[in-house]
Amino acid sequence: MDKYMKKNEIRERKVLIHLIEEYIKYGEPVSSKIICDKYLDDVSPATVRIDLHKLEKKSLIFQPHTSAGRNPTIAGYRHYLTSQENNILSMSYDQEKLLRNILISSYKDTATTLHYVMQLLAKSTDQLSFVAEPEIAYGFLDKLEVFKIANNKLLFVVSLDTGIDKIVIINTDHEINEQQLRALVRYTNESLAGMRIYDIQNKYIEELTEKSNDVNQIFNHFLRELERALNEMSNFFIHFEAGISFLEQKEFDEKSSLLSFLSLTQRQDQLVNMMQKGITDKPFQVLLGEDFVRHEWFNYALVYSRYEMYGIPGFLGVLSPVRMDYLKNISTVYNMAKIITETTKKGSMVISGD
Repeated sequence: MDKYMKKNEIRERKVLIHLIEEYIKYGEPVSSKIICDKYLDDVSPATVRIDLHKLEKKSLIFQPHTSAGRNPTIAGYRHYLTSQENNILSMSYDQEKLLRNILISSYKDTATTLHYVMQLLAKSTDQLSFVAEPEIAYGFLDKLEVFKIANNKLLFVVSLDTGIDKIVIINTDHEINEQQLRALVRYTNESLAGMRIYDIQNKYIEELTEKSNDVNQIFNHFLRELERALNEMSNFFIHFEAGISFLEQKEFDEKSSLLSFLSLTQRQDQLVNMMQKGITDKPFQVLLGEDFVRHEWFNYALVYSRYEMYGIPGFLGVLSPVRMDYLKNISTVYNMAKIITETTKKGSMVISGD
């Protein structure tokens, strides 16, 4: 790309990159003197000031108050990320062997695997890490178990052929005794085992209901409860993890900033919706600024990738203040998602050598 750019354009881009990376490290406005002293010692401060003025006119940086330095804008961060994309994709993950060992040692124990993955991600990035559980709609039913835990409560356990288990409690208004429940579950397994969950939800339950409408109202009611259980299980659920250092960032010095960030973590529905809408062909996604629904969230960033565990998709990533180490964190998220997908390919574990 550089060969198509003029010399002054190349320097201007370097000034922006160095300014952003310096700001990410220290969180303080960056002056032309700092850029010259630390990064471009063959360029005069006067020349860098001209470049800073041009970048400011393009709304890529701004001058806070009367400070001599500049901070990056959201547009500046976007420009920076575009310029660094190839670097990010070429970076390796230094904990690859550890991650593969986690995936292999907890084979088919999805809950344990995701817990360790989330901890490793939090430690690697020093930010709030998250894992959205695999969406079971893409999986195939291996076995259904249903237990009566009260007069009006049923515990549904759905086991997929990949070893993933999902559990949900459903309140019911219909009385089903233990003997009837065992018979209903046995017949349901005989009818639906081996089917994809999405097809069960959108086709097979309706077909079984039509057959049973005039014959067995109890079975009809049971199928509706099963449909409710599957719908609830199919929603992504996000788990969060963070180390102590995460809260030591200067962005959280003010209580109001911390509270607004915590309010964002509580809106899992919006986070999932944003991630699903933001999916492209790229192996990683970054949402920041106006990508968020509410103005009080504009100072945060969401870095995530889509992974597959035994062929079933989910999301993992980090949620943080907009000032963060994008190169390291994006590379970590992207590589972890890639390693999880490759190592847990459906039907076999892909175990690489040292």
